[in-house]
Amino acid sequence: MRILITNDDGILAPGIEALYSAVADLGHVDVVAPETTQSAVGHAISVRTPMTVHRVHVNGVFHGWSVDGRPADCVKLAMVELLEQRPDFVLSGINAGANTGVNVLYSGTVAGAVEAAFFGVPAMAISLELSDELDFRRAGKITRTMFEHYVAAQPPPGMCLNVNIPALDEGWPRGVRCCPQGTVAMEESYRRQADERGRTVYWLDGRLPETDVPESDLAAIQERCVAITPLRFDMTDRRTLDTVANWKWPRAFS
Repeated sequence: MRILITNDDGILAPGIEALYSAVADLGHVDVVAPETTQSAVGHAISVRTPMTVHRVHVNGVFHGWSVDGRPADCVKLAMVELLEQRPDFVLSGINAGANTGVNVLYSGTVAGAVEAAFFGVPAMAISLELSDELDFRRAGKITRTMFEHYVAAQPPPGMCLNVNIPALDEGWPRGVRCCPQGTVAMEESYRRQADERGRTVYWLDGRLPETDVPESDLAAIQERCVAITPLRFDMTDRRTLDTVANWKWPRAFS
């Protein structure tokens, strides 16, 4: 089995080292990850600027390619250029912070897994909820178990799972839930201040509202369960497609 690992926290992040250590004995593992932190870049790719790539040896644990680009860049570059063979699976993570609810849209971790799905490769994005003690070693053990079950299920080409692990301060998760993405909107605001040159700058701040979203990934994490959400990159709203098609649209332009 061939596995490609990426992330959005950067190739030197503790989460990617823990992920590699957790699955290294399962097959041939390649690591292609951003040189620097790329949190909240979504599915951005580098189009107008070139990327530099170099090999690094991280903490004596693994060798990998460090890419001056985004998580989606890393997977695309790995698939098309860097790897001798395409992987059987792609793992993206372990991210520092949950990627639930609307954060799925912004997450570079999720984008790395979705990019693999573009290429028809089954993938998992793995994130660990923020807490006082980020136990990536234990999160790695959980990830390995989840991944082994994923492999055993023989997922179809291009399946993408978003896996969120609850904070581990209080011990192991209570269980596993397969659930939809929560769609409650963030409560967002900007802090306005002046920088050292007197220019006005804005800092984005936000949080999820205290709203109960039952049966969602948000609820699963709150109840200390591992949340699994299948994702797809077809964003067509098929429920309203026929409705929109039946609206009065112009027949021609002149």
